[in-house]
Amino acid sequence: MSHALPPLRIPRVLLDPADPRLRSDADGLVRVRLEVEAGRVTAIRPLATGAGSQGAPDAPLALTPLVEAHAHLDKAYTREAFPNRRGTIAGALEANLREIAQRRPEQVEARAEVALERAWRNGLRAIRTHVDTLGPCGPGSWEVLEQLANRWADRLELQRVALVPLGHWLTGEGQELARRVAASGGVLGGVLGLPGRRQADDADALRALLALAGRFACPVDLHIDEADGAPAYGLKLLSRELRQRRAAVPIVCSHASSMGLLAAGACRRLAEALAPQLAGVVALPSTNLWLLSRHPGRTPGRRPLAPIRQLQEAGIAVAVGGDNVQDPWYPGGDFDPIDLLRFALPAAQLEPWRRNGLAPFTTAAARVLGLSWDGVLRPGAPADLVVLGATGWSDLLGRTPQRRVLRSGRWLPPPPQQEPSALLASLSL
Repeated sequence: MSHALPPLRIPRVLLDPADPRLRSDADGLVRVRLEVEAGRVTAIRPLATGAGSQGAPDAPLALTPLVEAHAHLDKAYTREAFPNRRGTIAGALEANLREIAQRRPEQVEARAEVALERAWRNGLRAIRTHVDTLGPCGPGSWEVLEQLANRWADRLELQRVALVPLGHWLTGEGQELARRVAASGGVLGGVLGLPGRRQADDADALRALLALAGRFACPVDLHIDEADGAPAYGLKLLSRELRQRRAAVPIVCSHASSMGLLAAGACRRLAEALAPQLAGVVALPSTNLWLLSRHPGRTPGRRPLAPIRQLQEAGIAVAVGGDNVQDPWYPGGDFDPIDLLRFALPAAQLEPWRRNGLAPFTTAAARVLGLSWDGVLRPGAPADLVVLGATGWSDLLGRTPQRRVLRSGRWLPPPPQQEPSALLASLSL
């Protein structure tokens, strides 16, 4: 039986582009009432604006569930035991290696369960996690996260990337790992362009990775150019390789931080060269702004960050991800996409009332991960929403709002001991 939700304000970019009745206001929002049946949207009704109308100005802001395009579930919540108080990449790597040496599959499972529960209730619908796949705990971590992906499949899509040193793909063990990763529905990964870690065999290793990806029809997601020097070293190398042999699988580049240090013309030319070659780029502002260009005793000037707008202008899909959560690489975060959005909008100067300002957290992120639903509400789409205790963008940016999460037309219970705000009180179970 069909029922209607209370009036909502939803960004135009998240509503059926083929419906001419849905006209946005100056903030890119449309007041609508959604009709829902059997967990699906059956109709979208535009509402009149103005005081006293059904589309009253205090209708809450709502988004479709967001997408975390780059995470590290296996190391989340390890910062207290393995702190990086220097806040440097070298310090993070040192602490990370100490943690990996003591890591156990049961610890990974416990941390990841906490992360997925928080992510789901916070309004995420998909996560791509990179997994440290070598070392004593590597195979166990991969297996645990594969089991969790199956266990959580009806609530949240969990994708897994095998994270190894790039040179590993040159070895026989690397070939066998690629076969296993592909057989389990995973993604091949690696690290290229980390500060001070350029290798003489980078080009050969990258070539081997791309060959294995094509052989096993397995997507690729690289940590690339997470650096504050040698601008776009890895991306230039990748672009050269792909000009010689176009990839037969989707390739995603995560970080791309040092590309933002290129001069304007060089940045534009590289973005245009990469556009036909990539499935997307994932910008990771929280970890990159925390770690990169760090110098004792002074605040950094120019900050390395993926040039989101230049990449978008070249036609590349760009997602914004949270990356690390309370681990040696970044001490904050909690798998909360709304907090990430509130941080990243000013950090990257993204305006959420514009299509390209909100897309990195929603529709473009879905495209980068190859999700089956693009996150746009239209008749037949999932009745999935994150309804916020905020009436608009200023309200959202002014304070962290409470929220209610709708999945398949049913409201998730609110967190324990949390009274809903007056704006959300009408959203009954």
